[in-house]
Amino acid sequence: MRPLPTVVLLSPSPMSLPPPSASAKLSAPIDLPLVRRRFGRPQRVAESDFLRREVSARMQERLALVKIAPREVLDAGCGEGADLPVLQKRYPEAQVIGIDGAYGMLAVAAEHQRGAQSAMNRLFGSINKWLGSGPAANGPQLACADFARLPLAANALDLVWSNLALHWHPQPDRVFAEWRRVLRVEGLLMFSCFGPDTLREVRSAFESIDLAPHTLPFVDMHDFGDMLVNAGFSTPVMDMETITVTYETPQRLLEDVRAWGGNPLETRRRSMLSRNQYQRLLAALESMRNRDGKIPLTFEVVYGHAFRPVPKTTAAGESIIRFERPSR
Repeated sequence: MRPLPTVVLLSPSPMSLPPPSASAKLSAPIDLPLVRRRFGRPQRVAESDFLRREVSARMQERLALVKIAPREVLDAGCGEGADLPVLQKRYPEAQVIGIDGAYGMLAVAAEHQRGAQSAMNRLFGSINKWLGSGPAANGPQLACADFARLPLAANALDLVWSNLALHWHPQPDRVFAEWRRVLRVEGLLMFSCFGPDTLREVRSAFESIDLAPHTLPFVDMHDFGDMLVNAGFSTPVMDMETITVTYETPQRLLEDVRAWGGNPLETRRRSMLSRNQYQRLLAALESMRNRDGKIPLTFEVVYGHAFRPVPKTTAAGESIIRFERPSR
């Protein structure tokens, strides 16, 4: 019988990792410990999972067009682990690893794996007993860690997959550099995240109340492309599409916005809205109803993929190595 999955904590605690400085180029002042706390309560974000599943399916369609046979696969930001069995089924010979910064989500992922493994053992138990063996694969492994400080050796992976997670990190440029470090030569990075038009209706509605930021300033896909090149990836391909979700009431819309992580900016408004302000917010959202009577909520979904290139060499065959100033 293969071992049941466990969640490995890297560093003394996921909360003890120092949040990266928000002064880096194109980073937002995101309160990373707050992001971990919010996503550490799976029941809080469960209602928003339908969009992650839809984007995952669209990413899988793109992945099917790339001919690779990875030995090691990383799901960066695996959450409750919904993409882990999908990746394992696509690449049955690969070792799949799930990493997330929120321990609570990983605990649910481990529980899901235990249930799946128990069901498989019951189904194939008699066959395995007759054959004198157990299932061949060990199944996905889980670890709690920061995207920009992965507990993995250099050149350890053939595929890094990340679904709607990158925009929660304050320094995506640092994350790209780390993902390149752990990829082998010609390894593939495939990710999705939210773009600048995401939640534009919420931003507009809050403008009637104050000037404080109420949503993340999501990064443009062209800036992501530049970051990938600067991190050392080759031939990055970026594209985007808009997904619109509609709601019957403004209250339900705001509930889902909170379920997607809300506003984790360090510069966010700390005080509660007054009753009058809350009513103005609801009225602003009500005024956005379409002809069908529904209130729209926009998500700009950015997709990207790139490869770690073969190292360049001079005419004499000498390798060109790029040195970077170490961060303090």
